[in-house]
Amino acid sequence: MLAGFKKFIMQGNVVDLAVGVIIGVAFGAVVKSFTEDVLMQIVGAIFGKPDFGSLVLNLGDGKINYGLFLNALITFVITAAAVYFAVVVPINKMKERKPAVDEEPTGEDKMIALLEQIAQK
Repeated sequence: MLAGFKKFIMQGNVVDLAVGVIIGVAFGAVVKSFTEDVLMQIVGAIFGKPDFGSLVLNLGDGKINYGLFLNALITFVITAAAVYFAVVVPINKMKERKPAVDEEPTGEDKMIALLEQIAQK
């Protein structure tokens, strides 16, 4: 049972996934810091409040912390844009540069196939 688990863990896909998660967490921390420490400070300089966390809407005894939602939304949009421009766009450009693979066999491949058919008879 342990040997099967070890084999599963050492498969390339699991290791690749683990590396991707670790890199993703680190990337998320960088983007969060950039958002909070740079961009939100610019927003604060323009609009007067770098942190929307204190914005609330009181409804009777309850309160809606829509400022925290705005902070999370801004961080999400910036993270999504960073992932798109840092990962998706370069991968798409690499795919465009990769030459298309012809699925039709070449003349030499056709000859080999014909020779194999003759040899089977």
